[in-house]
Amino acid sequence: MDSRSGEMLVFAKVVETGSFSAAGKLASLSASAVSKLVTRLEQRLGVLLLQRSTRHLALTPEGRRYYDSCARILADIEEAEQGVAGDAVAPGGVLRVNVSLPFGTHMILPLLPEFVRRYPDITLDLSLSDALADLQREAVDVAIRMGPLADASFRARVLGRSRRAVVAAPLYLERWGVPQEPAALAGHRCLNFNFRRALDEWPFRLGGQTVHMPVRGGILANNGETMRQLTLDGLGISRLAMFHVAADLQAGRLVELLADYNPGDTEEVTAIFSSQRYMPLRVRVFIDFLLERVSPLLAPA
Repeated sequence: MDSRSGEMLVFAKVVETGSFSAAGKLASLSASAVSKLVTRLEQRLGVLLLQRSTRHLALTPEGRRYYDSCARILADIEEAEQGVAGDAVAPGGVLRVNVSLPFGTHMILPLLPEFVRRYPDITLDLSLSDALADLQREAVDVAIRMGPLADASFRARVLGRSRRAVVAAPLYLERWGVPQEPAALAGHRCLNFNFRRALDEWPFRLGGQTVHMPVRGGILANNGETMRQLTLDGLGISRLAMFHVAADLQAGRLVELLADYNPGDTEEVTAIFSSQRYMPLRVRVFIDFLLERVSPLLAPA
């Protein structure tokens, strides 16, 4: 591959996948061929783009600047071709989406038949996980995240807000009683997550101020869907998003607790992606679809 745009494309795939072999598969090249291509590129530019080790590739500052330029140039090429083709070209290609297990299960999966009917040429690569995905390393096009964003390097669209509720199953409440105030949670089994949170605390409004109450119980879980099932089984009290438990509350399988103490316990639901201006058409239509179909289901941002 002699063209500079071709070299840029392969280099970008190395950065996005984190390995020569994975980039080679995408470009129909061997890992050694990709390695040699990057080496030739470094020699021509006169800078080191990647720090190599037996297990990891890391961008140098020069490599980061070059990758950002490559991404813009490659996006310009794709956008130019789409612009010439106009409406005659339907959105297509692989769309990689990462979303939390509860939000994906209850909010995204029910809408996918409609999305697939609209855009049959898009191949959807969907990952449901409460673990935060590295968009660049895992080549994720769109990630849907709950709460404040830790990484400001990506563009984002707020889809809405979701209220969180403290809930328990009637079975649990019959056995252990109903807490009447946040302080009473100290005597209850409160289920919590085993990731991302430095402190096991839940926010409540007391005396006009937000107070974070420490909670503890006998079980920790790594995703909201497991937490919901543990709660339904009567194993403890949990704090979950309203979209996650609304059907259970309506059916009486769960009961909301301490609602008067947490009216402002909400978090933003955000779709993040690598760029807004240089956005592949498949990403653009998916973001538009989320704003059209998901946002109305959430409280206004």
